[in-house]
Amino acid sequence: MTVRATTDRESRRYTERETSQHRSADPAVAAHETDSESRAWGPEPEEYRVDLERIRFSPYFARLSAVTQVIPQSGVGPVMHNRLTHSLKVSAVARVIAANLAGRQAQHEAYERGEAEYDDRTGAIVSRLGGCDTIVAQAAGHAHDLGHPPFGHLGEQALDRIARHRLGLAEGFEGNAQTMRILTSLDTLGRDFPGLNLTAAVRAAVLKYPWTRGDWRGTLLESVPANERPRGVGIDVAGGAEKFSVYAWELTEFAEARAAFPNIEEGRQTVECAVMDLADDIAYAIHDLDDFARAGVLQRAQVERELGTWLGDDARLAAAALPELERNWRDPGASLELLWRGLAMKDGWMADRDVFRAAVERVHQSLSEELLAAPYDGGIASERAVSGFTRRWIDHLRTSIVVDEHPAVRGGHVRLGEQAWHEVAVLKFVHAHFVLQRPEHAQAQRGMAQVIEGLALGFEAWLTDPDDRGRAPRALLEWAEGATEAAFALERDRPGVLGGDTSEAGLRRQGRARAILDYVATFTDQQAYATHAALTGR
Repeated sequence: MTVRATTDRESRRYTERETSQHRSADPAVAAHETDSESRAWGPEPEEYRVDLERIRFSPYFARLSAVTQVIPQSGVGPVMHNRLTHSLKVSAVARVIAANLAGRQAQHEAYERGEAEYDDRTGAIVSRLGGCDTIVAQAAGHAHDLGHPPFGHLGEQALDRIARHRLGLAEGFEGNAQTMRILTSLDTLGRDFPGLNLTAAVRAAVLKYPWTRGDWRGTLLESVPANERPRGVGIDVAGGAEKFSVYAWELTEFAEARAAFPNIEEGRQTVECAVMDLADDIAYAIHDLDDFARAGVLQRAQVERELGTWLGDDARLAAAALPELERNWRDPGASLELLWRGLAMKDGWMADRDVFRAAVERVHQSLSEELLAAPYDGGIASERAVSGFTRRWIDHLRTSIVVDEHPAVRGGHVRLGEQAWHEVAVLKFVHAHFVLQRPEHAQAQRGMAQVIEGLALGFEAWLTDPDDRGRAPRALLEWAEGATEAAFALERDRPGVLGGDTSEAGLRRQGRARAILDYVATFTDQQAYATHAALTGR
């Protein structure tokens, strides 16, 4: 088989000497397997297509079909979104956005070669930043949620808390960093190297928060205030970054992937990663509302009460003192006013109250007159209302894209325009305020957190039981051995990067804890419940 020379974007960490099941044996055949869109707008993308198929064939990807997105599976009507269907929709939205940018990049590059009469300024920016490939953006969309543990964000928070405060693991747990760990360390192709051996472009495209937790540990708010920190870093000076995309264990993979994009500044996403991140925001803001309407948890009266009150009484709310709003956040309009205050404080580079008001008006009208105009009853008219709402918003948002070569610190190279940015903020508020804060949802979450805690501490007790350790699950034992060896190597080669207790006993504990998190994070929701019941005898 003849292998063409690869660019830095297409480089893989390990040399592959075996034929891949996802790569055509005959390069002439491969040239015809690519879609016309990719052939017209860039070089032969087979290496990226190989990556996409490797992710699709991964058991970690299949597992997402049994992990809840927000609303549990319904017994009637269309099936609710799960993490797998969400990921597929993120990938689809990312593909359309990336295809537009790839086309503009191709126009610029044709102009540079003297093959086109006019240049494309946006395409020139995309090219300088390292390019945009539709397949890479799709692959990132497929992969972005692989690291989600059982019960989604609730499970993520519970594992992080237990890891840092009960298991002695300073880095804790983070779903985005777990995705990188799965792709580079935990998943396997049946080869003699760890991970899926993806191209640098795809690895870089999943780094939504391109830093470690420790990179921001000890950074005082006086030196870098909240509005000057990248989105996701948070303000926990002692603990470090709230959101991050790489553990210390994967720092080498991280550095190699980022090295393929010399024009992307430290702490910035690549273009394809920014596309994926934006597509995730759009899907989260719009598609989850489908489920809320179908499940009956989003009611027109509630929306009218909050959004309508704020629109009719925004002058009074704007004049209210912050402590009063925080104390009376359940009063109509108060929570929406608190949202605005938060946007103005952290995102002054974009936030504008007049534009925010226009966004509230548009979302209010769309929800009241389209999605929630009549209660969902499972009939054709109800389905048309839900589908029409989704289609119109997706079309609007994915055509409201701005490419910025020098973005604000809380912005990105690919972002929404001013109006759409405010609209997505309001849509995500609807998601959080009317669904995630429901008392019955909180009650279920407390039970889920206890399941996660019982699993993590139960496996910790098992692995430290000298009489019964050998009967622990084989994968858990092997991962504990590998993670412990890696912890000692990290402390030897990069002293202090792990943080926490780095004595011999401390490193063994950290390696064991990392393996426990890896193992628990592989469960589906139902596997978590069943394993917890078996492990605790309840």
